[in-house]
Amino acid sequence: MFPPPGSGRVPARDEGHAKEMLPLVDKPLIQYVVEEAVSSGIEEVVLVTGRGKRAMEDHFDVAFELEEELKAKGKHKILPRCSASPSS
Repeated sequence: MFPPPGSGRVPARDEGHAKEMLPLVDKPLIQYVVEEAVSSGIEEVVLVTGRGKRAMEDHFDVAFELEEELKAKGKHKILPRCSASPSS
């Protein structure tokens, strides 16, 4: 279980981004944490969020419409980047 950072002493870069969703290179910080947990053998990850913190939930949610459209257009190469699986 990972309790993502709250509204502690270190402010986010700006008020529009939660600290755990700040990008590092090409993905949010929390995704690196989840990917490391999965690669070390952890099979289930629980992320504790507060009210109004939908960005993290939305990030790990499945985008069925997008995935189906990419499949239909034959864009299989970029499909793994849109998958909800943290290992992609």
